[in-house]
Amino acid sequence: MHLADLALALGVPAPAGPGPRLSGLTLDSRCVLPGDLYAALPGARHHGAGFARQARAAGAVAAVSDRPLEGLPTLVVPDPRAVLGQLAAHLHGHPAAALEVLGVTGTNGKTSTTHLLDAGLRAAGRCTGLLSGVQVRTPGWSRPAQRTTPEAPELQEVLASLREQGATAAAVEVSSHGLALHRVDGTRFAGAVFTNLGLDHLDLHGDQESYFEAKAALFDAARCALAVVNADDAHGRRLAAAVRTPVVTFSAAGRPGADWRAAEVVADASGTVFRLLGPGTDRRVRLRLLGAHQVDNALGAIALLHARGVDVEAAVRGAEELAGVPGRLERVDAGQPFLALVDHAHNVAGQHRVLPFLRSLTGGRVVVVLGATGERDPGKRAPLGRTAARLADVVVVTDESPHGDDPALLREAVAAGARGAGGADVHVEADRDRALQLAVSLAAPGDVVVVAGRGHDRRLVAGGRTRTFDDAVQLRAALAHLPAAGGR
Repeated sequence: MHLADLALALGVPAPAGPGPRLSGLTLDSRCVLPGDLYAALPGARHHGAGFARQARAAGAVAAVSDRPLEGLPTLVVPDPRAVLGQLAAHLHGHPAAALEVLGVTGTNGKTSTTHLLDAGLRAAGRCTGLLSGVQVRTPGWSRPAQRTTPEAPELQEVLASLREQGATAAAVEVSSHGLALHRVDGTRFAGAVFTNLGLDHLDLHGDQESYFEAKAALFDAARCALAVVNADDAHGRRLAAAVRTPVVTFSAAGRPGADWRAAEVVADASGTVFRLLGPGTDRRVRLRLLGAHQVDNALGAIALLHARGVDVEAAVRGAEELAGVPGRLERVDAGQPFLALVDHAHNVAGQHRVLPFLRSLTGGRVVVVLGATGERDPGKRAPLGRTAARLADVVVVTDESPHGDDPALLREAVAAGARGAGGADVHVEADRDRALQLAVSLAAPGDVVVVAGRGHDRRLVAGGRTRTFDDAVQLRAALAHLPAAGGR
C-alpha cells in the first residue's frame, strides 16, 4: 500500500505522486522496520516527533503526526492517535472483517472471561486467537502480553496474522485505556461482554462517569453487534438499558429477569460448582477455577458464545476444561501446610471479590501481601490497605512498581489505610522478596496466604529501571525455605 492510499482513507492531503510503499506501522521509534510508517504521537513527557531521526535511520519511509517531520513525507492530522486504529486496520486490509472478534470489558474479570471465551471456542472446534492481558496467541505462536489491550498497530497486525493462519475467531480483552486511546478503533466486534464497573483508572479518566463512558463505547452499534451484560452490576443495568445493540443479560445472583442465571453456587478449594439456567438449559457446571466470582465470568462467556451460535455443551465443556488463568487465584504448592496463592486483585472491587472467598476456605487466618503501583490513581492507595485490613487478618505492605514515584510514600499510603481500619496486624517490608518470606513465615497450618495486586505481571519498574520478578516463582522459593513443620 502506498502513502497516497492511506491519505485518501484519512481524507488528508497526500504527497505528490503515490508516495513511498508501506510495509508496516509503528508508534515506537525503537521498533521501526524498513518500509514502516512511523506514527509520531504527543506523549505525557515527549513528542514522537523528537525521535523522527532515529525512525528514519531505522528505515521509516513516511510518518503520520500532528506536524510535518523533517526528512519524512508526513500525513498531518490534528490528533494522530485518534486515527491510528483506522489507519492500522486499513493498512492490514481490515482483518477483523474476516474474523469473529469477541471482546470483554469491565473493571474485574476481563482476563478470566476472555480465556473462558477462547476455551469455549476451541471446545467447539474453532481455530482461534487470544489477546488477553496475560497472553497473545495465534495458531502459530504465543507470547506474553505487554498491555491489557495492544496498541492499534500491534492489534491489527495480530488480527492479520490470525486471518493468514486460518483462524476464524478471536477473544480480545478490551481495557478502558484501549478504548479511550483508540487502540480498538477499526475493529468490528461480533459481540462483547460487560463484566462490571468499580473504581479504577481514575488517573486516566478523571471520574467514574468518564470511566463508564469509556467502557460503554465498546458497545456502540457501529462497533459491536451484540452486548452481553452483567445484570447484577448497577452500571451493567444502566448499559443494558441505554445501548442500541441487541442485549443478552446474565446474573450470578439469579435475578429472575436475566437471560442466563446461576443457582446453587458452591465454591471451595477444589473449584466452583453451580447450576446453569438459560434458554433451553438447566445443568450443572464444574469449574476448575477458584472463587465464586468465576461464576460471573463463566456466565458471561457462555451467554456470548451461545448467542453467537456455539453449542452450550461445547461452551460449558471449554469452561470446565480450563485449568486456570495465570495470576488469577493461582495456587502455589511447595508442600506447605497452608494454602498459598497469587492473584491480580489490584483494586477494592477485586479485593471484595477475592478475599471473602479466601476467608470461607479457612478457620484460621488470611494473610495478604499487597502494595500500590506508582503513577496511578493516588485515591486508591489508602482504600487498598483499608479493605485488605478489614477482610484479612495480616497485611504485609511492600513495593510493587513505583515507576517514578517515591516508593516509601506509596507504602505509607497503603499502610496508613490498613492501620486505620483496625483489627489486622500490619507489617511493612519494602523488599518484595523479604515481604513474601515474612508472609509465609507468619502463616500457620490451615491459613491462607495471597500475594495480591500483580498476578501474572513479571516486571517490577522503579526509577526507570525494570527487573524481572514473578510473584508465583518467588512465592514458591519463599515456601521452599520454610521449616518442614511449617507454622508461625
